[in-house]
Amino acid sequence: MKSKYESPLNSRYSSKEMSYLFSPDYKFKTWRKLWIALAETEKELGLNITDGQIAEMKKYQDDINYDVAEEREKIVRHDVMSHVYAFGTQAKSAMPIIHLGATSCYVGDNTDIIIMTEALKLIKKELVNVINELSKFAAEYKDMPTLGFTHFQPAQTTTVGKRASLWLQDLIMDLEDVDYQLSKAKLLGSKGTTGTQASFLELFDGDHEKVRKIDGMIAEKMGFKDCFAVSGQTYPRKLDYQILSLLSQIAQSAYKFSNDIRLLQHLKEVEEPFEKSQIGSSAMAYKRNPMRSERMGSLARYVISSAINPAVTASTQWFERTLDDSANKRISVPEAFLATDAILSLYRNVVDGLVVYPKVIEQHLNNELPFMATENIMMDAVKKGGNRQELHEKIRVHSMDAGKVVKTEGKPNDLLERIAADPSFGLTIDELNSIMDAKNFVGRAPQQTEEFLDNIVKPVLDANKELLSGDAEEIRV
Repeated sequence: MKSKYESPLNSRYSSKEMSYLFSPDYKFKTWRKLWIALAETEKELGLNITDGQIAEMKKYQDDINYDVAEEREKIVRHDVMSHVYAFGTQAKSAMPIIHLGATSCYVGDNTDIIIMTEALKLIKKELVNVINELSKFAAEYKDMPTLGFTHFQPAQTTTVGKRASLWLQDLIMDLEDVDYQLSKAKLLGSKGTTGTQASFLELFDGDHEKVRKIDGMIAEKMGFKDCFAVSGQTYPRKLDYQILSLLSQIAQSAYKFSNDIRLLQHLKEVEEPFEKSQIGSSAMAYKRNPMRSERMGSLARYVISSAINPAVTASTQWFERTLDDSANKRISVPEAFLATDAILSLYRNVVDGLVVYPKVIEQHLNNELPFMATENIMMDAVKKGGNRQELHEKIRVHSMDAGKVVKTEGKPNDLLERIAADPSFGLTIDELNSIMDAKNFVGRAPQQTEEFLDNIVKPVLDANKELLSGDAEEIRV
């Protein structure tokens, strides 16, 4: 329909896989799986629940009668009880035992955790593939000298690959945190109205040992190792902040990369992909705007700002629970995941199609290299009998004069000619030019890049090789 607002995160940016994880269908099917896990657990612990009741529940596990649930919700104004009712109209023999002893948060909160965990696994897959693409780029260009910048002012020489290793390191740090978050994933379990499991203690006639086993049995059936040891009615809302904070970190890494690409594209040294028939500007036909990188930055800014929502929610919860988290969670958590999914898709697409212009990089280097080589020049002049202090002052004056010519007259850098003409240095123009090989000024950049790729990145990729997929997905521009 064109008459209603539709989130561009679904219609333009995020993947089908991520969108489905936050869909009503995935949520309500997970509710039913949780109700089945609860019934199985209660039966195994001795409640009067039959195999036939559980079999009937499983028969309709994925066959959700949405029309019945929607009509029922109009009457009772309660989504969970509406779906309990709808499930019971299908699995009629199980109707008396569906949701037995549980609260709404049993299905709501456990499902939220399951969805976030599965979404994090998808984020991890995307991260690994971006790291893989970027590592190829870093390896290919590890030896190519390029002008390094501090404060976006020319500084010492680095290499194109070494710069890429800085982007890579950010992503490796993010992946480490994703792995850590996944390693400690746990469900809420079934804790009851205020987290005391009082309703289950009543169901099991005061048998604490049986009630103590409920959470672990449900967790195992749902593919988790554990549940939170204690809780109010909900899982700790700090979990939402921890996860969105992690998505914010990924967005920060992507934002930094996208900004660097935009600056490099302005310099005409490196460009993001630009398709043959793509239009850069409606007014200026010649333009090649870095729209992918700009979109990355735009979405990243959204994700970074979204992390404040669960922080405020977690800090303002009252006692065992309040409901002022619900509406916020339904927006902030899914949209942060959908936006991060879109960011990583863009990241991989951009890296997969990066275009490097060596001649422009070389030109920019040559414009600045004489300034960077001054210390080497001074040392060679000292070896020929020059006075270090006197030469330092002379080279400072020559540098300022040469820089003024470049800036005010737009002429080439003539610092080497000035030094060759100064007898204090005792160096010919040929001797000076021999110093000017850019590879003499990159330090250990190639070696650092190679060591980083071999010792840090490769083990990560080897450990996650089952997550590597084919070519980067086409994006909607």
